[in-house]
Amino acid sequence: MDKMNLKEIYKNKTQKPIISFEVFPPKNDTDGSKFADLFKELDKLNRFNPSLISVTYGAGGSNQNQSLDIIKKIQNKLKTSPMPHFTCVSTNKANIKVWLETIEKLGIKNILALRGDIPQNGNMYDDFKHASELVAYIKANSNLTVAVAGYPETHKDAISEKDDLAYLKNKVDKGADVIYTQLFFNNDHFFSFIEKCNKLNINVPIIPGILPITSFSQLAKMAELSKVEIPQKLLEQLEAKKDDKEYIKNLGIEYATKQCESLLNKGINGIHFYTLNKAYSVTEILKQL
Repeated sequence: MDKMNLKEIYKNKTQKPIISFEVFPPKNDTDGSKFADLFKELDKLNRFNPSLISVTYGAGGSNQNQSLDIIKKIQNKLKTSPMPHFTCVSTNKANIKVWLETIEKLGIKNILALRGDIPQNGNMYDDFKHASELVAYIKANSNLTVAVAGYPETHKDAISEKDDLAYLKNKVDKGADVIYTQLFFNNDHFFSFIEKCNKLNINVPIIPGILPITSFSQLAKMAELSKVEIPQKLLEQLEAKKDDKEYIKNLGIEYATKQCESLLNKGINGIHFYTLNKAYSVTEILKQL
């Protein structure tokens, strides 16, 4: 396996488009069956030669061992580069240093640095309050290339769009190599976001995050949590047949395919798919692309 870092992946002119996937450790997996199911799905997705597969991570390392098991198997079985997520709330420098050493010993090249969700009880260590501080620490204490999150429709906790973009600029100034965006359903938001980043001299690759819709109730929940717009026409189509699972899934594939085609036609060379640990929709989209 050719382990490329993020800079090398997104400078690679031979692979078009550059595809990546996100998965998460299954919950309540007492007998390991959900872990096995995840890798059945990843086997299907791996046929599309992703440049990396990112693996989420609970705040404060709540599922660190599960994440590590998935990361190792992505490397050893799928022969694909994994990208662990890392959040800085509810943890401290000592824990983060151990985690960085652990993943570097495995030969991992890349990490996604996030603030993470503030715990409901509000308890968090004071070592890091912002993802930018985590980026700076990773750069100073490892050889990893670092990805960060960007928000085309502004982070839900941000005071303003201007403030949110200033935080993003700070993350890049501290050493972030790539930006992966939060999911969006209106490409205009993404292209507007790119323009605003260019004006601030944020000059690292910005990779759109695409979520194929598979369930109306799940979509409504995610849109509420993430504060993203669902275009009116799409919302009407979904609401009209919200209990028809097959219709929703097929509409989700059709809509995300059009999103991806529009992005690629405008010169965007990478797409990051939020898979929700399922292969079918993303597989159908990639076949059409």
